[in-house]
Amino acid sequence: MVHIIERTAQAARQRLSSVLVAPAPRAVDEAWRRFSRRWPTTDLATPPEGSGLRPVRGDYGPPVVGHLLDYIRFGTEFGRERYDRYGPVTWMGAFGTRVAVVAGPEATQRVFTNADKAFSQAGWQFLIDRFFHRGLMLLDFDEHKMHRRIMQDAFTRDRLAGYTHQVSPRVRATIPTWPTQRPVRLYWLLKRLTLDIATQVFMGGRGGSTDTERINQAFVATVRAASALVRAPLPGTRWRAGVRGRRILEDYFAQHLPAARASTGEDLFAALCQATTPEGEHFSDDDVINHMIFLMMAAHDTATITTTAAAYYLATHPDWQDRARQESLALGDAPL
Repeated sequence: MVHIIERTAQAARQRLSSVLVAPAPRAVDEAWRRFSRRWPTTDLATPPEGSGLRPVRGDYGPPVVGHLLDYIRFGTEFGRERYDRYGPVTWMGAFGTRVAVVAGPEATQRVFTNADKAFSQAGWQFLIDRFFHRGLMLLDFDEHKMHRRIMQDAFTRDRLAGYTHQVSPRVRATIPTWPTQRPVRLYWLLKRLTLDIATQVFMGGRGGSTDTERINQAFVATVRAASALVRAPLPGTRWRAGVRGRRILEDYFAQHLPAARASTGEDLFAALCQATTPEGEHFSDDDVINHMIFLMMAAHDTATITTTAAAYYLATHPDWQDRARQESLALGDAPL
């Protein structure tokens, strides 16, 4: 009974985003947009007197949820509209708090280059720290640089080639098993495939097939929990599933860490355990576990989204699909 309830809750969580972005009549979307624009504009804070700074303008949006649903449904179109109304720096309500937003090429470059170290990665902590604690993207400045230097030893040319050679056999074995007689939700098939690949390439298959499904579901839960509307571990919520998923992943990597430290394998887990700078810096056990959880999430999630988008555009542009097919056939069956 508990298993059935968990599976039902999981299916509902997976469907929620699909419902929010489902096509609707133009009149419905326009009414939604008018409702979204009706909230009063205010300053995020009062600029210090004599500073010459301008206030950051924006609005919270509907109570509690703010503009989160607008962002999910309208994406970049919503972002461009806010840019036109408020300029490159604005604020909005989401997740029960206020969020500063930067848009446009000049402002984005200023933040990402961060030449004067005015911007911190701590901004990510509110969204994902509970599930991806001390992942590389959440570290700042000198500590971030040190961890990157150690991690580079796991991403040398030879190691990358070894990872790549493990991918093709899994792809070739899996894709022919996908159903072709009925419509399928390609995103979820690709997500399972990329997670399977990550488990093989990053973990060297440690834990066997029994663990694979459990670990896959734990990763899905942690990724989806970051965008949870309810940010407390209440029964049936994404947040609670994410908290449980993080605990499963920590236990899983801790269980296999001694073997990975002693291994001479080509998987990323072993590489991170043994990575050392010329000065002798290396990762602690906690560092390895935190980085493995974050790297596996980052690797499979970005690959899934990109491949799904590519598949969509190949399907909607048959001429592109034909060109890609001809290039693929010309490469033959040899490994990439």
